[in-house]
Amino acid sequence: MVKEQLISRGVKDPLVLNAFRKVPREKFVPLEQGDESYGDFPLPIGEEQTISQPYIVALMTEALRLKGEEKILEIGTGSGYQAAIIAEIVKEVYTIERIAILAQRAKKILKELSYQNIKIKIGDGTKGWKEFSPYDGIIVTAAAPRVPESLIKQLAKGGRLIIPIGDLYSQELILYEKKRGRLITANFGGCRFVPLKGEEGWK
Repeated sequence: MVKEQLISRGVKDPLVLNAFRKVPREKFVPLEQGDESYGDFPLPIGEEQTISQPYIVALMTEALRLKGEEKILEIGTGSGYQAAIIAEIVKEVYTIERIAILAQRAKKILKELSYQNIKIKIGDGTKGWKEFSPYDGIIVTAAAPRVPESLIKQLAKGGRLIIPIGDLYSQELILYEKKRGRLITANFGGCRFVPLKGEEGWK
């Protein structure tokens, strides 16, 4: 997976590649999908949600340009796989999931894998998690019509936020960087995610 799906497509960050070598992806997919865990495609995890294909997880993680001491907010815990990848690199991960059954399942898996630097909350991710803000990086693993204002406010100076922006059928992966009081954007190309539902997302 690392060689054929990530390195071959230009993922270079050694911290990201090392995290992918460490995290057992098969633990985060339904048992009946086990044989396809490392395939180059997303997989259903129930509740009309998916675990993103490995390359997209790597692309979004690398875009945050992590060094190791950051505090990261993830919107959309899902299976917990993205949180685990980030937790291998940074100091603290805070992740929000609106679907209780997915949050509880992810919490159980992450505990079994001995992650102690991940906190999970059940709630509306579009409003962020103000209590622990500001965040050095924010990663949104569901598609929004626009970037939620609450997340911009909770992003630290110099911080980076990556999110799929578009309609319900296709999106662009956009990176926002907070520099000198302005938001600098970069486009990482087309993608397709499940919708980000909540007060500042899709209703």
